[in-house]
Amino acid sequence: MSDTKRISIVNREINYKYDIIEKMECGISLKGTEVKSIRDNGCNLKDSFAMIKNNNLILKNMHISPYEMGNINNVEPERDRVLLVHKNQILKLLQYIKQSGYTLVPSKIYESGRWIKVELCVVRGKKLHDKRETLKEKEAKKQINIYKV
Repeated sequence: MSDTKRISIVNREINYKYDIIEKMECGISLKGTEVKSIRDNGCNLKDSFAMIKNNNLILKNMHISPYEMGNINNVEPERDRVLLVHKNQILKLLQYIKQSGYTLVPSKIYESGRWIKVELCVVRGKKLHDKRETLKEKEAKKQINIYKV
């Protein structure tokens, strides 16, 4: 299998709700049936976030649907999952988190070779007027594309 990155699941709300400061690639600790469910696009990143607890990076509220062909090996859909990163990366993220207004949010899950990876973003929440500007820019780009054709 080649080392291509096929995007499986994308968090579409992230660009609307947040300003992205920095991105990083993380591994994720999963059970076998969870991996199969992710490959079948049975995952939802909406309202998920990461936090640092006991020097571990933990992903919360990520919903992975139970695998249809699985039996007793299926686990709870919204359990906490450990993200696999180096200690110096955790310390770097901790510096951002200590500042007020910063959050860790996953933007996408994809396959890199045979591994499942998570792209984790350090973000700052947008104010309401910033969200309106984002919608106006999106609408303007649509209008430009309509008139080009």
